[in-house]
Amino acid sequence: MKRLIILFIVFSPGKLLCQFGVNFHQSNIPFVGVNYEFKDRLRPELRIGTDYFLSDISAELVVTYDILNKEDYEVYVGLGIRGGDDYTGVPVPLGINIFPFPMKNFGFHIELSPILSDDSILRGSWGIRYRFKKPE
Repeated sequence: MKRLIILFIVFSPGKLLCQFGVNFHQSNIPFVGVNYEFKDRLRPELRIGTDYFLSDISAELVVTYDILNKEDYEVYVGLGIRGGDDYTGVPVPLGINIFPFPMKNFGFHIELSPILSDDSILRGSWGIRYRFKKPE
């Protein structure tokens, strides 16, 4: 079993890294995210709150789908679950990723996401995004 795991680690980094991404969202509820992209459209993403005391860190798990996927931009919608602080509930993100540079790895994004709960809020955010994607 150890050999199988070692072979997997040695021979698959290019395939694994080409779909991972990281991002940072700036808002009054800021967070950093790590995602994995399937078929260039579906992105499960783990988001962790920033600018909090360690005892107050929040987590959010969101799955987004690109309803429009062009070379320079993507429009997405999603659904998730959020917990860990005062803003628990169901986030429903709607956003756009913009990749203005020739290398389409680095870009910007804006997102509007209602967090539905007993005390629903509307969160707007903007930020940066990096995809560990091989150049095409």
